[in-house]
Amino acid sequence: MLKKEGKIRIPSGCAISAVISKSGERMDGRAIIESMRPMHERSNGLGGGFAGYGIYPEYRDLFALHIFYDDDNARTEAETYIRSVLETVRAENIPTRKIPAITDEPLIWRYFVTPLRSVLASMQLDENEFIARVVMRINTTIDGAYVFSSGKNMGVFKAVGYPEDVGEFYRLEEYEAYSWTAHGRYPTNTPGWWGGAHPFSLLDRTIVHNGEISSYDANRRYIEMFGYKCTLQTDTEVITYVADYLMRKKGLSLSETASVIAAPFWSTIERKPPEERDRLRFLRTAFPSLLITGPFSIILGFEGGLMALNDRLKLRSMVVGEKGDRVYIASEEAAIRAMEPEAENIWAPAGGEPVIVRVKEGAY
Repeated sequence: MLKKEGKIRIPSGCAISAVISKSGERMDGRAIIESMRPMHERSNGLGGGFAGYGIYPEYRDLFALHIFYDDDNARTEAETYIRSVLETVRAENIPTRKIPAITDEPLIWRYFVTPLRSVLASMQLDENEFIARVVMRINTTIDGAYVFSSGKNMGVFKAVGYPEDVGEFYRLEEYEAYSWTAHGRYPTNTPGWWGGAHPFSLLDRTIVHNGEISSYDANRRYIEMFGYKCTLQTDTEVITYVADYLMRKKGLSLSETASVIAAPFWSTIERKPPEERDRLRFLRTAFPSLLITGPFSIILGFEGGLMALNDRLKLRSMVVGEKGDRVYIASEEAAIRAMEPEAENIWAPAGGEPVIVRVKEGAY
């Protein structure tokens, strides 16, 4: 897959945006695409992407694998492996439209699958852990194949290009989701290529990220002890795996996960009430290698909700707004206004303060 890097480095670049309906009302992709236009200068055309939740209601009980292939040989090899461990209900090209701004596209396929029960039973794994292992296996052993989305009733769509062009390329106006996230990438330390664009995803969790973390090596070394493989040398990939590890494998809540990733300073912890102080002490002591340092603002998407989080010093911008049952999050207020000109209660979360929004139970 074509890889290239910009000649100008702008560490404060990148744009993030999101919208969610707390009632579970589904929205097409036009508004989230429009949110990225006012932030065009935060990108350089080397990466853009979107994640939509609730987009595959007819296949809601199946995992949707979105895969980039360099060529048909890679596709044949990956499909041979997929057939050996998964039941495929549907396999097809992801629909796109040809536009001049998006070029050098790989083969882009999606598969609606479920693990073979015999294989699950023999390995004594739950289906989420099994699919996570399938993703790692394909991405690390099959040259020219890359799984970039693997959750149920959701999907990631990303490419080399400006995000507004990426949205048009993937025909996102034809999809409806109860929540959307978006990203425009200005690569800092890693090449711009189709797999390296945001969002990064594993199962139903996705991350869009503005910033640059200095703790990448420590985070990567720790998380790879638990079966994750960081193949892209990018900080956002490791954030995705950290979130999956803490929430799915360790059972931490969203707020607890935030207190690990953007842990308060020890001096701040000591000023907390006793019960909260003990909880924060435990999290900092139990997961010291998963503290993420450096400037960041991230939006974590998951089935039924979103969480937005700044680094504890708030070195990257992020604002939140509301209108009716919808909550909007973006790097700039202009992006929120592009989605909803009448947005209300515009505010900026404090550093390390998670903003958690959930869809009404059963609505998705």
